[in-house]
Amino acid sequence: MLVNTVVFAPVQSVTRALKVLATINRSGLISVSELHRLTEIPKPTIVRFLQTLIAAGYVAHDKKTRGYHVTSAVAELSTGFHGAPAIIEVARPIATELTREIVWPCAVCTLDLDAVVVNYSTIANSPISPFHASLGRRLSLGGRALGRAYIFFCPDRERQILRNVMRESTDPENSEVDDAAFDQMLEKAHSVGYAERDHKLAPNNSNTIAFPIMAADRVVATFGVTYFRSAVKRTLDREQIINATRNAVDQIEKRCNLDRILVPPLTA
Repeated sequence: MLVNTVVFAPVQSVTRALKVLATINRSGLISVSELHRLTEIPKPTIVRFLQTLIAAGYVAHDKKTRGYHVTSAVAELSTGFHGAPAIIEVARPIATELTREIVWPCAVCTLDLDAVVVNYSTIANSPISPFHASLGRRLSLGGRALGRAYIFFCPDRERQILRNVMRESTDPENSEVDDAAFDQMLEKAHSVGYAERDHKLAPNNSNTIAFPIMAADRVVATFGVTYFRSAVKRTLDREQIINATRNAVDQIEKRCNLDRILVPPLTA
């Protein structure tokens, strides 16, 4: 018995609008010209998509920079997806509470080859965030605090593998870090228990402090807080941020009871 199967062609306007939304989400803040370059969609079409996405609440227009960024509403698109690590779900309320307490935004990241990816951010909950959006953003292991918090505190064998990945990376924030500088930064991070962003990297007006979230000797995620340097000049204020972030990570680890989570061993 033959069954007639109707094949529907994809609606091109929908697929292209989703492509624009995904590109904005990855970029953080982006112009129409840059969207055109990355998507190869005509500028007038991109403008119409942006107007629709703004009306739907998924995108906002920054009038100062004339760029576009996603809003917290994009998180609703993933509410039916349950593939995120359990650690992210546990970290959400703790990160949100920390931002309510100290005002500055937090982020939770997991490893993705030569970078970590922002899985959750409280930018939408912070009135003074240095960034407009960061969900899905990749942060290098070599220069960004949340990436450094991973590679500086992971086991030695894993670190050796990731260092090789960094050397072959197309991202100069990874490939241009020489071994002597890396070892020096590693020693400093271990002495204080956290990592910071390379001060030479943009944006220069802000800084990020990040801690590893540990399961035994493994790093399962990283957790960080970003603040404006000009607003946190006193050592006491900085120490308050560091201590509050450290306490939040302790809560996450205890709530997950991470020492009982089975973490697969590294393969040779």
